[in-house]
Amino acid sequence: MSQELLNLSLSALSTKIRSREVTSVEATEACLDSIDAHNSSVNAFLRVDHEGALNAAKASDAEIGRGQWRGPLHGIPLAHKDMFYRDGEVSTGGSRILSNISADRTATVLVKLSEAGSVTLGWLNMAEFAAGPTGQNDHYGACRNPWDLNRISGGSSSGSGASVSARFVYGSLGSDTGGSIRLPAGICGVTGLKPTYGRVSRFGGMPRCWSLDVFGPLARTAQDCAIIMQAIAGRDLRDSTTADVHVPNYQDALRSNLKGVTIGVPDNHFYNELEESIRPLHEGAIAQMRDLGATIKHLSIPDPGPIYRLTNLINKAEAAALHGRWIQERPQDYNLSTLARIEAGFHIPATSYIEALNLRPVLLRDFHAAVFETGCDALYVPVLTGPVPTIAETSIDDAAAAPSIIDSVTRCTRWASYLGVPGLSFPCGFASGLPVSAQLIGPTFCEDLLLGCVHAYQQATNWHKARPVLKGN
Repeated sequence: MSQELLNLSLSALSTKIRSREVTSVEATEACLDSIDAHNSSVNAFLRVDHEGALNAAKASDAEIGRGQWRGPLHGIPLAHKDMFYRDGEVSTGGSRILSNISADRTATVLVKLSEAGSVTLGWLNMAEFAAGPTGQNDHYGACRNPWDLNRISGGSSSGSGASVSARFVYGSLGSDTGGSIRLPAGICGVTGLKPTYGRVSRFGGMPRCWSLDVFGPLARTAQDCAIIMQAIAGRDLRDSTTADVHVPNYQDALRSNLKGVTIGVPDNHFYNELEESIRPLHEGAIAQMRDLGATIKHLSIPDPGPIYRLTNLINKAEAAALHGRWIQERPQDYNLSTLARIEAGFHIPATSYIEALNLRPVLLRDFHAAVFETGCDALYVPVLTGPVPTIAETSIDDAAAAPSIIDSVTRCTRWASYLGVPGLSFPCGFASGLPVSAQLIGPTFCEDLLLGCVHAYQQATNWHKARPVLKGN
């Protein structure tokens, strides 16, 4: 029964909980048993709240039994990256510095998920201060890829991707500043949505880079991500950067085919850089989308190289501003790799930073004209152009090779964060036993389009149903 429950998607479990075929307690116990059995090898969870989770699950079952069903997240076990503050509790941000500081507020996204009736199992591992695309953390240990424990899980939302993949939880929240939702989702073989900048409130979440940060869901399927997005999206007066725009019904946007949709495939960047071991998988995914009715359009896109460099500039400058006092007073409490990334920001001229910010609307306009104004509804881009690196390959101890490998990990994701456009990562095959994933990039505030397209693809394929085999502790 437990294994059967763990294999369900969030949406399928929700249906069973609502009909009382399955209880929230049963689903929560199944997740907790799986965490207890396997987390020591994966290292996705930093803290597990067994008692609190079971109490919340019992309360959910009681409410549902009284006919007080709150919606599709009611009674669903979730866990989140350890950077979303909850009043009176510690959120470490993957760091030593925040490990004993209690929050004085609760993140809006957590408030909304609580109001939706979800059950929180605990707090997930992450790169220190969300600064790292691999999932390594010197303080709490590397979060490992459930498909191969010697491989990276992707970061910085490492525990989010790994916990959903390992079937510890049915969904999770992460943050994305340069790929930190899409990378762990893609590398661990699950689905992850980076929303448009301003679509989801960031109030009460640990900042990494305020001009680029977004919060979003990781789950088994596009439909599951749609359910979580419905709960967390929208204007928040406590976050002045949230956009006052209509939030569509994301589940209503799910579709069974891609008729009338045009998918762009760039000929001059990303796709042409694919290693031969994974190229056939992306060709197969594009062919499947064509079979579902999509028009596939090959096109040239603006060079992402300058955008990539501007993203790094903004990221480093804002991180230096956020961490200046701590780096001066407590440099020994940082991972060396995190410290190196942030310290570089102290040497960026203010004029260069301001220019990078001012170029954003210009480059977004150019990108929109080159892609979406030519008839494309979404752009198909790989998550990685090569195989998933090992933890050893991305270790700072390998000073010669690590920087170039780490840069290659974010090659396909970071530019979209600068533009502020949404991206949805999803699995499209396996190579050498490891997930291979793609992402659809869309116009601003078109998350519903991306979710609908990937849902149609997942209805016709089974890659998202694959699960890793984990050995017991």
